[in-house]
Amino acid sequence: MTKNKPTKLLIVIGTRPEAIKLAPIILQARARPGDFETIVVTTGQHREMLDQMLDDFEIKVDIDLDIMQPDQNLVHVTRAALAGLYEAVGDIKPDCVVVQGDTTTTFVGALAAAYQQIKVAHVEAGLRTFDRTQPFPEEMNRCLTTQIADLHFAPTELSRKNLLREGVEPGQIWVTGNTAIDALFYALQNDRGENGNSLASGRTILLTAHRRENRGAPLERICDAVIRLLDAFPDIRIRFPVHLSPRVRQTVFSKLGDNPRILLEEPLDYRSFVAAM
Repeated sequence: MTKNKPTKLLIVIGTRPEAIKLAPIILQARARPGDFETIVVTTGQHREMLDQMLDDFEIKVDIDLDIMQPDQNLVHVTRAALAGLYEAVGDIKPDCVVVQGDTTTTFVGALAAAYQQIKVAHVEAGLRTFDRTQPFPEEMNRCLTTQIADLHFAPTELSRKNLLREGVEPGQIWVTGNTAIDALFYALQNDRGENGNSLASGRTILLTAHRRENRGAPLERICDAVIRLLDAFPDIRIRFPVHLSPRVRQTVFSKLGDNPRILLEEPLDYRSFVAAM
């Protein structure tokens, strides 16, 4: 009796959040080589921050499309990622393409597979705000991915209900929980002993703010709110790993850069951020 060949998975990653949430799946699949042949492709939609995350989980990338450009826009990301992923899918001929969440890489990864009649598995399926501008373009990306995907892995029962409402067959949906929790447990179990508190004294607020919707005036208002908090509570310190986006950094450093109670630092790798929390 011949043994069945392992299922060939092409797992697509574009951004740091995708790396975090797909890492547990990649690690589990690679731990079962008799069941799965696992190929990881990254578009490089994010660059330094994505590489940092993959190193954190000790994940080897098989194909790197390296599409990132300075101050890139959505048209470039969509066009370059679709062309590169279409070619990768055609070369590898996987049994299934796995995408996660709601990024541009997620949508075009699903589209590249569908164009070649390859099954698509969507991790973190069914999240909805019912407002295509919030978050933008993520709400559009995840809705479009649902229309393409064959297998839908919903994190919650509410997400499952959203998918059913949109006509997805019940037998194509599995409620799995959120893989970000698996990633968090991995980080805690592999703690490297970082000291999470790099401020001398007082209560610490750990802050991140980098959403596309927050660029410009909204981020300025966030910075103003931080200053008001410091004025109101003299024992508070702010720890702020600043996103690499030039637009984010320009606003943050100009508004908060001269305050001795604010630590502006480079982005933390995932395990260091967990330690900081």
